[in-house]
Amino acid sequence: MYLLKWKYRTGLCLMATILLLSPDARGKGAAPGYDTVFVTDFGIRPNSREDAVPAVQAALEACREKQNPLLFFPAGRYDFHPQQAVKKIYYESNTTDNNPKANAIMIEGFKQLAIDGAGSSFIYHGRIQPFTIDHSSNVAIRRVSIDWDFPLTAQATVLDTADAYIDVKIDSAQYPYTLQNQQLLFAAEGWSGKITGIMEYEKGTHLIAYRTGDAPSALGPGWHKYTAEALGNNTIRLHHRFQRKPSPGNILVLRHNSRDHAMIFILHSNNIRVEELNGYHCAGLGILSQYSGDLTFKQVNIVPNEAKDRYFSGHDDGLHFSNCKGNILVDSCRFGGLMDDPINVHGTYVKIIKKLGRNKLLCRFMEHMSVGMVWSETGDRIAFVDHHSLATIGGSAVTAFRPESTTDFELTLSGDIPAQVKEGDGLENLNWTPALTVRHSSFESCRARGLLVTTPKKVVIANNRFESSGSAILVAGDVNSWYESGAVTDMLIKGNQFLAPCNTSDYQFTEAVISIYPEIPVMNGSTPAYHKNIRIEDNSFQAFDYPILFAQSVNGLQFTRNNLVRNNDYAPYHARKATFFLSGCRNVTIKNNKVDPRLLGKNVQLQFMDKKSVQCQKELTVGASSR
Repeated sequence: MYLLKWKYRTGLCLMATILLLSPDARGKGAAPGYDTVFVTDFGIRPNSREDAVPAVQAALEACREKQNPLLFFPAGRYDFHPQQAVKKIYYESNTTDNNPKANAIMIEGFKQLAIDGAGSSFIYHGRIQPFTIDHSSNVAIRRVSIDWDFPLTAQATVLDTADAYIDVKIDSAQYPYTLQNQQLLFAAEGWSGKITGIMEYEKGTHLIAYRTGDAPSALGPGWHKYTAEALGNNTIRLHHRFQRKPSPGNILVLRHNSRDHAMIFILHSNNIRVEELNGYHCAGLGILSQYSGDLTFKQVNIVPNEAKDRYFSGHDDGLHFSNCKGNILVDSCRFGGLMDDPINVHGTYVKIIKKLGRNKLLCRFMEHMSVGMVWSETGDRIAFVDHHSLATIGGSAVTAFRPESTTDFELTLSGDIPAQVKEGDGLENLNWTPALTVRHSSFESCRARGLLVTTPKKVVIANNRFESSGSAILVAGDVNSWYESGAVTDMLIKGNQFLAPCNTSDYQFTEAVISIYPEIPVMNGSTPAYHKNIRIEDNSFQAFDYPILFAQSVNGLQFTRNNLVRNNDYAPYHARKATFFLSGCRNVTIKNNKVDPRLLGKNVQLQFMDKKSVQCQKELTVGASSR
């Protein structure tokens, strides 16, 4: 037997001490204070390989009749298929609009629910969303792994390379494929797809190969013009004069499907807790939280399934938070083999299309994978944002939100729209902004960056380990491209390890190991600072290249008591030759850092600012400002 205590805050989470039964204790009753519902009472058995969807739906309905329900899965394998899953239209942030979604485990309208998998493996088939938590509160999911027998991503081992071809070997049992029009077509369980992207991983280390990110890419530009020839025994010859050759023995991860669902989708819900979960695969975002609050993720590992010798995990981001609020805690988690960022926290700017009156606007979702959402509720505070400078130019409150389509909506405000607000400017919803703590977690080699944060509430990033192939931390914000808000006002980056694999490949916004890069179209010496109060202290950096910190438009930036060590594992390549590059910043302090004499650069380059804006230790040279 296992004793698990879920601590709760009065009025927010009604979890009590819960006695979790081992499989051999099946019939001995429920935990004190909990009404235990066994999924096996509804016609499903572990390891039967039958579709568990109907049994789980029935068990969840039974949980609705309980005051304090616990849904328990005796340990084993459970399979989930889309045919009998709950079909529902969801507009999921940063996800392809492929509706309706097939929801395997649908948690909707619960005020309290605990699910314990006892270490079970949940195996999914086809296009299906494993967990959906919709308009619920006080939900806990614990001790389960999520995977697909036939993942919607594939991999190949490089056998040989030549001037005009590459030979690879593909495990067709895991990654069924055929040749169609002389190209690889992967297909299983109702889906099919041709290769849309390729990443190269080092055999054994599971690190993305040096300088094989989005630029120049694993096989170089024009790789998609290859033709494929079957040589037998699952060996495929890819004919093409590839501009870049992978190393024999390394692994090519082959992306061939769209991001059309999340592994766990949390919508309009509060006080959600996920613990001891292994997410081995998903054909979209890992855990997507949208318009939800007070979220805890502890010992959540979104990593490759090593038992199946995989080098990839999810198709896209690991944990993605879109327009959330309250407190987000990510504690003791691990991320690896993802095809996008392990964590992304942001709001959504919308564009003002037309002024309809003194207090009425026509607005539009501009990112095509972030549409159809209820952007605001009555009473929400909003800010007007100049799309040239990203400066805030006033605020108001929402009195009415009326959608006109999945992209456009009409917004009525409590006061007059400021005269300086123009069509083309942006709006930010200030109510849906969370505080964030990320601690004791590991960011292993993934395509793109490590941790993306754009939120005005308090952010603490502490005691983590980074070896992301792009920037370890990106602090962004823009109202012209991705439309992800909002400006940071209180961020502490403390006690982290930034290891040599950080920034070994080029992706968007990989200007340095830590990149603070709001996209501001009009930058000069008088442009208002977008971010403020960012402290980077007591971290260690294993730096093989020049750029450690890139910071644009920050007021109040401190880089103190860090240990900067030269590393020789990789050759320097970055176009930037400054250890610190500062653009349009104010009140910068770079002091009391331990600087390795062999560190490259040991310099501070300025743009749109003067030396008086920087207090700097003597080991570093501060250059003149460029404009």
